[in-house]
Amino acid sequence: MFSSVAHLARANPFNTPRLQLVHDGLGDLPSSPPGPTGQPRRPRNLAAAAVEEQYSCDYGSGRFFILCGLGGIISCGTTHTALVPLDLVKCRMQVDPQKYKGIFNGFSVTLKEDGVRGLAKGWAPTFLGYSMQGLCKFGFYEVFKVLYSNMLGEENTYLWRTSLYLAASASAEFFADIALAPMEAAKVRIQTQPGYANTLRDAAPKMYKEEGLKAFYKGVAPLWMRQIPYTMMKFACFERTVEALYKFVVPKPRSECSKPEQLVVTFVAGYIAGVFCAIVSHPADSVVSVLNKEKGSSASQVLKRLGFKGVWKGLFARIIMIGTLTALQWFIYDSVKVYFRLPRPPPPEMPESLKKKLGLTQ
Repeated sequence: MFSSVAHLARANPFNTPRLQLVHDGLGDLPSSPPGPTGQPRRPRNLAAAAVEEQYSCDYGSGRFFILCGLGGIISCGTTHTALVPLDLVKCRMQVDPQKYKGIFNGFSVTLKEDGVRGLAKGWAPTFLGYSMQGLCKFGFYEVFKVLYSNMLGEENTYLWRTSLYLAASASAEFFADIALAPMEAAKVRIQTQPGYANTLRDAAPKMYKEEGLKAFYKGVAPLWMRQIPYTMMKFACFERTVEALYKFVVPKPRSECSKPEQLVVTFVAGYIAGVFCAIVSHPADSVVSVLNKEKGSSASQVLKRLGFKGVWKGLFARIIMIGTLTALQWFIYDSVKVYFRLPRPPPPEMPESLKKKLGLTQ
């Protein structure tokens, strides 16, 4: 799928040579005339050489999509694994609120019963599951963004960019959750059922023996309910927040910002998006936690039993977790793009053709 859309990126409104050069504050530089043999000479100055060597691949190429997927693996796999202790306490608060009454009480009870090592329960399925989810989430987001942008055309891409972000992220997350579901199911069993299993090697065979493949995928529909709104908010809110920060908060244009300064903006926008993500997706997250703990229950039964108040248990812990998580994920993902010298177009600007239609140019 990555290679099939690579050729479309050449016409993609998100990717123009001018945008790529302006991104690092480098304008259109004159090239040297051809040499005696007809071959182009080396650029006359170092700035021109930097332009030529700036990117390791074209926007929308197969290599671009693959490296974006790698960035997703690194950003999601590492951050979710690092926050396993907080996630464990959050899940236990959701499935047993009488015993785990709050964040600090949850940590205290867990440490008393399981020791420090108990806080790491479920790290293996978390790392594997969210690495696969990150691959699909970020990799396919870039793919669908190119596809949908080319379907809309340059002017509509700008006018409907929020809808494009929402559609591309929802499409990507649909596949990402299928990849995540088996490991998420195993993780919740390990974390919330005392004595069930301590490791993925113990949990997976036991789950298969008891319920077959259904045990690994019965939570995929609630995952879609939780993750698709979450990811839509994560990407759309992030993209528009970055745009707003450069427009109203950052005192200079993005083209004049250094890469470290741009990464700070990325982190701030990621945290803001993460807070909204946590609120939007928390009720479904509560249902997923309870559903994977219990045998024979359906999502509707769990939702009815929890009630309105019950689905919001553990929200504060999740805001802290998801806010930090989302900010770090965007920071790491953008850092991977910088490291591999991938194209990072700036926030979109109104196309000249649209400005003329609207009478905004002389």
